[in-house]
Amino acid sequence: MNLWTWILIACVLAYATKLIGYFVPAKLLQNPRIMHVAGTMTIGLLASLTLVNAVASGQGLVLDARIGALLAAAVALLFRAPFLVVVIAGAAAAALLRLLGWG
Repeated sequence: MNLWTWILIACVLAYATKLIGYFVPAKLLQNPRIMHVAGTMTIGLLASLTLVNAVASGQGLVLDARIGALLAAAVALLFRAPFLVVVIAGAAAAALLRLLGWG
């Protein structure tokens, strides 16, 4: 099989998965356990995507200003700063680290 066949198969599977979601009974989705699992999975997926985007470059791992930005944003979150402050802290840390030549 060539690449386009695999892409079409992936598209069909993604659409089928989305379509199957419409057939799940509402009663099942309102179960507190299911809601907790879904919320936890969402947080885990977002955290893993953030970390991968912070340390990956192509096929390798890189330690650059993105790590500093992530740490600055994490510290701002620990102090319960508003979202805009978290974003600005991360951007400022990345800019400062790049200015210093660390990324």
